[in-house]
This record gives sequence, C-alpha cells and structure tokens, in this order.
Amino acid sequence: MGTPLPFGDELRAELGVPKGSLRLSSSPRSRVWRVELPASTAVVKQLVGGPDADERYAREVAALRLASRAGIPVVPALLATDPGERVLVLEHLEHQRPAGDWIVDYAAALARLHATARPDDVGALPRWQGPNQADIQSFLRLAGALEVPVTPAVSGELDDLVARLDQAPGHALLHGDPCPGNDLHTATGIRFIDFEQASLGSGLMELAYLRIGFPTCWCVTSASELLLERAENAYREEWRTATGSDVRGGLVDACAGWLIRGDALVQRAHREGTDHLARIPHQDWTWGTATARQRLVHRLGVVGRMTADDTSLGGLSSLSTAMRRQMLARWPTLQPVPAERP
Repeated sequence: MGTPLPFGDELRAELGVPKGSLRLSSSPRSRVWRVELPASTAVVKQLVGGPDADERYAREVAALRLASRAGIPVVPALLATDPGERVLVLEHLEHQRPAGDWIVDYAAALARLHATARPDDVGALPRWQGPNQADIQSFLRLAGALEVPVTPAVSGELDDLVARLDQAPGHALLHGDPCPGNDLHTATGIRFIDFEQASLGSGLMELAYLRIGFPTCWCVTSASELLLERAENAYREEWRTATGSDVRGGLVDACAGWLIRGDALVQRAHREGTDHLARIPHQDWTWGTATARQRLVHRLGVVGRMTADDTSLGGLSSLSTAMRRQMLARWPTLQPVPAERP
C-alpha cells in the first residue's frame, strides 16, 4: 500500500475532491503528488522527515506568499495549505527543457524573486547564515594537509571575510537552494519551487551560484565567461527594474564564502556535524554531476582568479591557486565540472 494522499476535509471543501493522484519523485524530506482537481491539475506537497519539518514547512509557505507579489510570476500559485498535515497545494506547471543559455533567463527570474521581499518583511524568514570560524579553521587545515603553506595574513583575511558576510546588507528573498531542478522552465517563464531553506539576506549570495558552481546543488555547471557576464548583467538589470536601485557590491566575497564551506560538498541530509573538507585528502565522493574534489578544484580556480587583484583577499588568491595546483598534481585524472546541465 502506498502512502495515502493527505487531502483532508478542509482542502476538499476549498478545492474539491481529487479525481486521481500520481506519486512523484521527491527528496526523503517530502512527499509529492500530482492530482486532478475539478478546476485544474495541482501538486500536493507534504513536508516530512526530521525534527525540522515544521520549520521547513513554515519557511516554504512564507516564501511562497512573499514571492507571489512578483509582477511576472516566479513561483507556482499557492492554492491552499493544511498546516496540521504540513501540506501545500500548488499550481501544476509543465517543465520544458532549458535552452543552452538558460542561466541568463534564470538570473533575471532570480532577481525578480529576490526583489519581492521588502524592508518591513524582516522577521518573516530567518536571516541568511554565512560561513563561520569553524569553516575557516577547516579550510586552513585542508591547506596544511595538502602541504600548501599558509601565510599569517590569510587567517586575518578570512576573519574579515566572515565578518563582512555576516553583516552583508540586504533583505532579498533568498531561495536557499536555487538549483537546477528547483527551477521550472515553462512556456510562461521560469518558476522556482522547493523553498524549505528560504531566508532573507543579500541576493549576491545566490547570484554567486552561477560562478562558483551551484554549491548546495546536485548539479554543478561551469558556464563560459561570456555567458556568466550576460547572466549577471541580466540579474542587475532586472533588479534595477524591480526595485529602482542598483545591486550593491560585487561577487568576490560571496564566492569566497562558498569556497570555505565544507557543507557545500554534500547533500543537505549530510550537512552539519562533519568536517567534510578534512575528508578531501583521503576520500573523494560523487554527488550528482561531480565529485567533491571536482567541486573544490572548480571553486578554488574561481576564487583564485576573482581575488587576484582584490586587496582584501590577495592572500586567499595565492592560497587558492596553490591549493588547486596541488590538488591537480596529486589527482591528475580530475576532470573539470560539466559545462552544461543534464
């Protein structure tokens, strides 16, 4: 017997009786069905698994309601909720295969999503959390394990980086996991789904995904510099259109912050409590489209190049370049991360 569809009396009174349902694939932390309702086809999502299920449900509902303000839709319509069962009923949308330059429209849609939150929404979702001192120490220990010298200045640079990220201005609606697969490319534009990790903060932390290689995601891609510039310009233009202001700051700090986070080498269920950077010298593992070492080599290359002329992170630039060189020398068969999404 399969898990019964969680569609209780209140949902039936509001939306009608489902005519049929089909269980869809999902993460272990949720159950998802496609259902036929009297008025339309819909998606039923139930949050399950773990003591944080209530928090994830609350985040997703809050984010969907904030995102519904967008003039051009960026999320499926939220048709109904059942908080007692942690159920959301959403508009069903047909996904189409993305174009080769998909990150350009993706970045524009991401800007529209980010712009839906306002200053008075502070408190509606948790504040985005960046790397911390434990991440710094883990990254520097990895450098030592790779036999790459660490200059005294680098530790101070990373301390300052973590402080800057912690104080980064902004109240953008951050998706929390804006990965390929959580973006539906539809006939009417891109819509984002799965907001269980949504937060408020600087939109640059998610715009950085395009360069640093989608750090919280199963699918890593490395786009050309020309395509990245088009996408980042599309984000900035769309943000200006939506808010009347320019994006503040660049992507260097955001990319450097993702580099030093070991938790961004494993899927969410395996994060917190394990020093994943400490595993790199002894073990490689595959997650989605790339291995942990492939991901890290890509990020080291990105940050090494981006910080080359940055006076606040010059030591990190040299360290990242040296660590990447050492990794490629130690594991010469490592391949670049994929250039295209599957």
